[in-house]
Order: sequence, then C-alpha cells, then structure tokens
Amino acid sequence: MRIIINWLINSDRIFKQGLMVFADASLILLTFILSFSLRLDYLYWPQGDMVLLFYFSNLIAIPIFYIAGLYRSVIRYIGFKAMWVVIKATSLYILLWTLFSIMLEMKGLPRSVILINWILTIFTIGGLRLSAQWLLNYSQSKRGLNVLIYGAGSAGRQLCIALKHSEEYTPIAFIDDDYQTQGSSINGLQVIAIKNLDKIIKNKNIKEILLATPSISRLRRKEIIKFLSSFPVIVRSLPNITELVQGKVQIEDLRQINIKDLLGRSSVASTKEVLSLNISNKVVMVTGAGGSIGSELCKQILFLKPKILILYDLNEFALYLIDKKLASLNENNTKIIYFLGSVTNKKRLQKIFQTYRVQTIYHTAAYKHVPIVELNVTEGVDNNVFGTLACAQAAISERVETFILISTDKAVRPTSIMGSTKRLSEMLLQGLSKTQQHTRFTMVRFGNVLDSSGSVIPLFKKQIKAGGPVTVTDPEVVRYFMTIPEAVELLIQAGSMAKNGGVYVLDMGEPVKILDLAVNLIKLSGLHVKDINNPNGDIEIHFTGLRPGEKLYEELLIGDNVSKTDHSMILVANEEFIEWKNLKVILLKLEQASNNYDYSEIRKLLIEAIPEYEPDVEISDILNKN
Repeated sequence: MRIIINWLINSDRIFKQGLMVFADASLILLTFILSFSLRLDYLYWPQGDMVLLFYFSNLIAIPIFYIAGLYRSVIRYIGFKAMWVVIKATSLYILLWTLFSIMLEMKGLPRSVILINWILTIFTIGGLRLSAQWLLNYSQSKRGLNVLIYGAGSAGRQLCIALKHSEEYTPIAFIDDDYQTQGSSINGLQVIAIKNLDKIIKNKNIKEILLATPSISRLRRKEIIKFLSSFPVIVRSLPNITELVQGKVQIEDLRQINIKDLLGRSSVASTKEVLSLNISNKVVMVTGAGGSIGSELCKQILFLKPKILILYDLNEFALYLIDKKLASLNENNTKIIYFLGSVTNKKRLQKIFQTYRVQTIYHTAAYKHVPIVELNVTEGVDNNVFGTLACAQAAISERVETFILISTDKAVRPTSIMGSTKRLSEMLLQGLSKTQQHTRFTMVRFGNVLDSSGSVIPLFKKQIKAGGPVTVTDPEVVRYFMTIPEAVELLIQAGSMAKNGGVYVLDMGEPVKILDLAVNLIKLSGLHVKDINNPNGDIEIHFTGLRPGEKLYEELLIGDNVSKTDHSMILVANEEFIEWKNLKVILLKLEQASNNYDYSEIRKLLIEAIPEYEPDVEISDILNKN
C-alpha cells in the first residue's frame, strides 16, 4: 500500500488530476443510481429518457467542479474551506441537473431523488477527498517528535492544524490553564490540565512543548516558562502577536525559548516623533557600525528615514556584513555610505563631517571586552578615550548638531581599564559640553545586551550544544540584561530628549544571576544539570573565577542623584565631573603615558581623574604574567 501511495504522490500532476476527474465521474454516476434505488426501494438501472440524464450528469458536474477549483487543491493539505467549495459546486451541479431534466420534460423523476442525489453527491465527492487526505497523511507520516501545545486558543488551534501537516512534530494534546476547556477535545486532541503534565510527558514520551500564547504579557510568559523548565523537555514558542501576520501560524514561526523570555520585563513603547528628532531627513553617522549595538542602530535609523546614513568602522568584514543586512532593508532607497577608519584619526573624521555635513553622530566605537582590554591597556586608552576625544573635537570644529556616546554600566565605580576608559569618555564629553554651544553632547549608559558579541548567552548555547561543561565565572555574579533592539530604541529616544552634557541611564529592570541563566538554558534545552545532587545529569557547570577587571555586581548609577524623564525607562544621572581646563591637563599626561607604555602612570592618572576607580590588581602585575 505504501508503495502505491508513494507512486501516486510522485506522479505527474496532470495524471493525478485526471485520476480525480475519473473518480468524481464514477461517483456522480454511482450516486445517480443510488438516489433512485433508495427512493424506489430496489436496485435501479436507468432506462428510456433517464439514460440520457444519467450520462449527461458528468457533462454538467465535471466542468463545474473544474471551474470551482476542486482539481487545483492538493489533497494532502485540503482543509474545511475546500469542503465548502465542494458543497457550493455540488449545489450548482444539482440545480443545473434539475433544470436540464425539466427542460427535457423527464417523466418518472421523483422530486425526492433530487434531494437525495444532492446529499449523496456532497458526501461522496467530499468524502473521497477527506479519505484520500487521511490515507496519504497517515501513510506518509514519519511520526515526528511527540509534542504538547501550551494554549488552546486561536494560535494553538492554528498551530495544531499546521503540525498535522508536518513531518517533524506529532501533536499529542493541548495544555491550558482555563478550567472550562480542560477535558474537552479540539481538532481531535484532548485539552489536559497542568496537574497532569508530568504524567503525560512520561507516558507519551513528549520531547517538546510548544508555547502558543503570543498575546500574553512578558511577565506571565516568564512564569509559564519557569514552570515548564522543571520538566525534561525543550520549550519552543510562537513569536509575539505583533509578529504574526493575519493570524497565520506556520511551523517556521516556532523558535526555541530565548533567555529574554525569562527577564519578565515588558517593553514600554516609544513615540516615533521623539525617535525621529535626530534622524529623519538628517545626515546621521554611526561609529563602530559593524558591532552588535552599531549594526542594530543602523537598522533602526534606516527605518526612521535619514537623509544620508554614514557607517564608520575599523573592521572591513564587519562593514561588509552590515552592508548585506541594510541592502535588504533599504526600502526608502536611503543613501548609505561606508567608511573604513579609526576613530582616533581626527583629520579623517573632520573631512567626512565637512564633506557630508553630518548632523547626528552615534558613537558606539569602543573596545568593550573587559579581560582583553585589561591586557591591552594602551590600546584601550587610545581607542576608548582618545578616539572619543578626536571624534568629539572633530564634531565641534564642524558644528555637528548632536553627539551621542553609547556608554556602559562598567563605567560606574569601575574596577577595569575598560570601565575606567568609558567613564573618562563620559567625563570628557561632559567637560566639552560646557566649553561650546554648537554641539549637544549626551551619554546613554546601559548594561549587557542579550546575544551581543562577547555575551555569555551565545557562549552558553555553544557549550550546551557541545555537551558541556557550561562555564560560569562565579556562582554569585549578577548582570543587568536587555535585548539589543530594545536597548537601541531606548538610546535613540534618550538621545533625542537629551540636554547638553546629560548622562542618561536606561532602566534595565532587575539584575539577573548568571548561574540562573546557565541553569535555565540547560533546562530549556531539554537537559538536566549534572552536579552532586544529580550525578546522572547531562551538563556540568564549572566555576572558573572572576577574570581580571570583572566585578560581581554591576551598577548603573554612581550616586543617588537621579531624576525621571518623560519615558519611564529612561533616567537622568546628575553626576559630578571635572571641568575641561583641569581634565585637559590629565588627558595630556595620559596621552604621553600611553605613548610611552607607562602602565603605572596610566593607572595613577585614571585614579586621579576617576576617584571611584578601584582596580583589583596592578596593571603591571597583569602584564608581567602574560
């Protein structure tokens, strides 16, 4: 049987259509005979004028079925909408068939035969298609992974229909919190209660749970995912409801649960008018355009319709990648220009600002990886501090309207070279802001972003895929997290509302324990943590110790002097800074020390400029060991 079905599936489409036409024609003649036989209560065979009506039935029915599209549908994927087409096409056929018999003044045609014929034709023509669909799907079914669908609402029902045509998944049942739906049957699947989840996972060998609740809040999603993470299954989810198009659910929409689903913080919408203030119809430049933040900035800026978008980066391959991304997104045909170069090259920056009359700069270019910068002190100082200074001075000389520095929580009470150089970058912009009125300088400070280059999340995923171990620096280390798109949207809005010299801080929500991230990622991958309490687990977690310059806890504010803005997730930090005339002296000494590779003097000057800077080890000690 399977051989025959495979042969039919792989046959030419015209052959299969012809086969369906032959089957329909045979059924039309059969229902004609059955209609009379049921009415007359004996086996009927057409005689006399009825022979003409008998053979003429197909001349009426088949063209109608063809026009109605019954031979264009793919049987394996036929749905209930197609059955409505069968009813309409059959009704039209019976109507014309009846009119034809009246025109020929057929005698001996009981009126009840017309009704019986109509009902039988619907059942036989429709039943043929449903039976063929079931047979084909059942025979072709590879019986994929057994899965449960969490959510018996509209999205869950649509997902169930899609899964039944999939070779990857076999839906077993629905899970739903609604007591009214529990125990009922939807699309042939039972709706079970949460309390029975453990039992059905074991009895039915469930491998994955598909979360089909796209409209719930992020907080509720966090609660559900945290509950499901205790079971040995992979959890996948449909996108947010705004990402679904016209309510259509496809298998491709499913994605594995990301850690961002566990943050439990709902986004606050920004207004497009505020977002576009520094961008729409303006010449905008992004330094470090190929980085995680820079590339997302470029994408969001492009949607806000700048006059010209200039991308600046030292990494040629990074520019190549962002070029490919933006090419597919540039629906407004915005002019995009790519420049290779270092932010320390003041003359090159001035030439670009002057030539293109740059109005807004988003300065994301910086060395950000704490342990690497800790071992490359002079490069960190040159790029982060003097790169920012060169870019800012070039902006002042060419009267750039707005300069926005993307900063980091590591600049708050820093213990690393990276953090101290970013804090010094903030301070020099604060100082420059008081020396002139042409360029508005502002800084936006936030914590870690999910899935950025160097983030722990991609590393954890890679380690889990390789079978472990997952490496965590310290069991107590915590970090603030935010998604890249959310962080970028907020920093654009903060830059638009900012005043000259202002330091703006993004509300990152509650800090997250890195160990909890690792444990949850392991569980959401359908695996168990292997430790003393569970020696038969799958993935071990190893603690490697804090790396040079790393802190257990990150902060976003230096002091408590903070004020609110019109946006609930954007705050203003009112922090002290050194006046430019005094800071300039320190910067001149720092530049000389960096050029001479005088690490002790660099450390001394950084502490002088940033009293709260407390390096955990001597710079020379780190360098001497490497």
